Amino acid sequence: MNTKIAVIGAGAWGTALAMLLADKGHDVTLWMYEKDLAEETSKTRENRVYLPGFALPASLKITSSLESAVSGTPVILSVVPSHTVRAVTKQYAPFLAKDAIIISASKGIEIETLMPLSEVFKDTLPAAFHENLCFLSGPSFAKEVAQMMPTAVALAAYDPSIAKTVQAIFSSPYFRVYTNDDVIGVEVAGSLKNVVAIAAGVLEGMGYGYNTMAALLTRGLAEMARLGMAMGGNLQTFSGLAGMGDLVLTCTGGLSRNRTLGTRLGKGEKLDDILKNAKTVAEGVKTAKAARALANKFEVDMPIVEEVYQLLYEGKDPKAAVKDLMSRELKGE
Repeated sequence: MNTKIAVIGAGAWGTALAMLLADKGHDVTLWMYEKDLAEETSKTRENRVYLPGFALPASLKITSSLESAVSGTPVILSVVPSHTVRAVTKQYAPFLAKDAIIISASKGIEIETLMPLSEVFKDTLPAAFHENLCFLSGPSFAKEVAQMMPTAVALAAYDPSIAKTVQAIFSSPYFRVYTNDDVIGVEVAGSLKNVVAIAAGVLEGMGYGYNTMAALLTRGLAEMARLGMAMGGNLQTFSGLAGMGDLVLTCTGGLSRNRTLGTRLGKGEKLDDILKNAKTVAEGVKTAKAARALANKFEVDMPIVEEVYQLLYEGKDPKAAVKDLMSRELKGE
């Protein structure tokens, strides 16, 4: 089945997914925000800024024009940073084909409104497209997908028939897609695991071992599930690919931007210095602020999120954060 697809966003993840889809024989156009980078990538056939070392499929088209990428295209894959989703979606919405399917592969929560991205899309797109929204999440480093390493992910959708269509579009011998009807649960899990990953990096940077990491992952997952359920998600989602799977990957994998940022914090670097020269986005930094606000809004106890927030935004010492977590009132699991 050959499908015309526009991939909006050419970071590492967007580029890797565009390569996957083009390799499957789909008619894929990759939209890049930077015009000069789009021209360079078209000539070199390599995204040297965000995914260096990988030759792009010959059939993959590159453009910096949203109109040309989206017009007449039945499937739109949005892979822009979460804080740009609203602005970029507004720009391409007028060009959407009737009945277009929109898939989001971004992870995060809009800081200003505390909306998950599903609500941001609904707030931005005409109502006719709302049931056509899907959300791709789960344990998947862009580099390993580009290397065609076996990967399994979750796809959340409102309409089961659309979920099956998108599942077939993406699935390949090295990329397996499982469908899920819990949109909010998949979104919350995909967002909050980045906050826990920062904490995991901090522990790594401080020199703590496996006992400490196992405790963090387990209790971090409990916090994710509590907030997810308070927002209407399904507990089972948090034991699946979008929850536990993505949490384990992001907290333990060396390719994790959020874990790497946390490691540098744990070794004593300042957040401003880390972010100053960063080319890519560590979504957990912004999500920590949103997660803390959501915890307060829904009256959910999230001590790990609170400590990460204080590390990032109030300059709290990592040793003090660990001490405070370990000194909390004793209680049952």
